[in-house]
Amino acid sequence: MELNIKNKVAVVTGAANGIGRIISIQLAKEGVRLALWDKDEQGLITLTKDIIENGGEAHYSICDVSVEKQVELSLAKAIEIYFTVDILVANAGIAHFSKIVEMDVQKWDEVFAVNTRGVFICAKKIAPIMIGNRSGRIIIASSFAAIIPSVSSAAYAASKSGVVSITRVLSSELGPYNITVNAYAPGMIPTDMSNIQNLSEERKEAMLNTLSIREWGKAEDIASLVIFLASSQARYITGTLIDTSGGKFSVQFQSLARE
Repeated sequence: MELNIKNKVAVVTGAANGIGRIISIQLAKEGVRLALWDKDEQGLITLTKDIIENGGEAHYSICDVSVEKQVELSLAKAIEIYFTVDILVANAGIAHFSKIVEMDVQKWDEVFAVNTRGVFICAKKIAPIMIGNRSGRIIIASSFAAIIPSVSSAAYAASKSGVVSITRVLSSELGPYNITVNAYAPGMIPTDMSNIQNLSEERKEAMLNTLSIREWGKAEDIASLVIFLASSQARYITGTLIDTSGGKFSVQFQSLARE
């Protein structure tokens, strides 16, 4: 299958750790040139070094995606080096979990600032470049929480639901320029944010029992989807949220299939 993404230029936000790191590494293996954005400078340094040592091309910018000026400066650096941007992977995200009546207003605002405002700012600044090229791919991290939220996840789930609406509207606004916009909804993937690895064995078993494919997802599973959506093979897919959760809650009682 011809992906036709070699030598394309991608901005990956939240690149330094977790799923963003693996997405960046896998894109580099496909020959994509990378602009890596994150607030974690040491993580960015390590990732950039790893990519370059393995024959890839990458540079990094310290960037808080919720701050418009930082996005502008990071984008200017990417344009100075690569002259264009073909792919935006808006992966940066944070989470604060609390019941609504106990939620600190500042923490609520922080979640929306990164998860929703950050997507808006990055898309607003990068889309005009793609419009000029009359081509592009925008791929946005949502969450399974946007499909079914959990107790204490109101801020996170609402922010990721907002991302889905941004995706749908942006896909329509940018469709005339041959730009696709899609979101992905990871399920249960052990990362520092999900904290799955630190849960009790009983809780882990209960969570696994909600899945059709009864195993934890991997960051590589998300990276594979991102690579496909970035490719020419996905030219007719746009405005959608793709569930990458291993069939979480595809039926009410998953465990019956294993009895």
